Amino acid sequence: MRAGLHVQTFLERISFDGPGRKLYEMEPMNNPWFQLVASVIAMVMIANLQYSWTLFVLPMQKATGWKLSDIQWAFSLFILLQTWVQPLDGWFIDRMGPRFFITVAGVLCMGWAALAYATSLPQLYLFYGLAGIGAAFVYSGSIGSALKWFPNRRGLASGVIAAGFGGGTALFVPFISYMIGTHGYRSAFLATGLFQGLVIAVVAQFLRHPGPEFAKANPVSTSQKTRVRRNTEQFTTSEMLRTPHFYVMYVMFVAMATGGLLVTANAGPMAQTWGLSVAALTAATALSPVANGASRIFWGWLSDRTGRESAMAVAFLLQALCLVAVLTIGRTSGLMFTVTLVLTFFTWGEVFSLFPATTGDYFGSRNATSNYGFMYSAKGVSSIIGAGIGAMLYERFNSWAAPFYGSAILALLSAFTAFFLLSWSLPKKKAPEVVREHVAVKSV
Repeated sequence: MRAGLHVQTFLERISFDGPGRKLYEMEPMNNPWFQLVASVIAMVMIANLQYSWTLFVLPMQKATGWKLSDIQWAFSLFILLQTWVQPLDGWFIDRMGPRFFITVAGVLCMGWAALAYATSLPQLYLFYGLAGIGAAFVYSGSIGSALKWFPNRRGLASGVIAAGFGGGTALFVPFISYMIGTHGYRSAFLATGLFQGLVIAVVAQFLRHPGPEFAKANPVSTSQKTRVRRNTEQFTTSEMLRTPHFYVMYVMFVAMATGGLLVTANAGPMAQTWGLSVAALTAATALSPVANGASRIFWGWLSDRTGRESAMAVAFLLQALCLVAVLTIGRTSGLMFTVTLVLTFFTWGEVFSLFPATTGDYFGSRNATSNYGFMYSAKGVSSIIGAGIGAMLYERFNSWAAPFYGSAILALLSAFTAFFLLSWSLPKKKAPEVVREHVAVKSV
């Protein structure tokens, strides 16, 4: 009997919320941790689509003769579609669940494989754009699941999910570098694209959202001994868009995401400009995703204890300092290039755990996929500034100074805005207007 009780207690603990859970929640398909792991696997499979891109840029430029800025506009288009599609697909995923959309994503993500056959810029933009739409389905479905399955640990859960995207590339970088060096960049596109698309389609069959019974057994807690501010009201997307909080957070997101995307897209060209070796670039590209993934987990976990806004202020300030360090110290040697890039990604990746967690805290989890889809579109705006315009500024001035100093200033402004957000009360729904009907009373 005691053994049985110990096993039951253990299951209740690893299932997160303890004895209040229903029996159905102990089944693997309805277990939050099972769903978390499945979502992380899907996110790992789309990581290369963004974070290994820089390894392909120079080989592609040499083989085709295309301008750096022309190639990097493909990256901007990928990010735009990966972010701006999410408000629409998020609305559907909130209502229909993630399985169908992430299955379709597995097919679309094979646009990465199709890049092996791109012989013109329009083809490059088309194939990479299709992969961006697939990545949008995976990202919104996975982050939405984290916010729904873990209502009281949103920072940690969204951090773990986002870490799969931020850190997953580290698993593939050695293989990609080997393929590019021995078989060419086209073979690397084809091999990784086919594998990733297949795994995504398989994992999709296990993904689902929690049922209404889960929400009843796991209400949002507002009495935890933390500094996290959680709203008890559930906002629809239209209600969220009518609050000033959304727009302040959106501008912060744009400002903070710019620097990291500048480095993500242009690490290869930067290394070449500064005369650094391919080995240094490979080391930096392999270690930076690890720091990126660790950042999302660490700062998400920390924000569950210190409050989202406080964690934002500290991390964003450090990001500004690290961007300046890349430009001033990172260019001096391969070692310092790697170190400063790792620190930059460790102080940048948290935006993808702090902003979804804060969106869930401020506006509720019922419409979390759709709500965060709108918030996440800020990354698309940042991609235009960091990747496309950043490359154009380099071509104009033959220096990376303007993009880096500009990105550092944006990060600094975002850090100061976080203090303002902390002093602001949580958003409240507007009371419905009272409509008075004048009814004529007839005398009898």
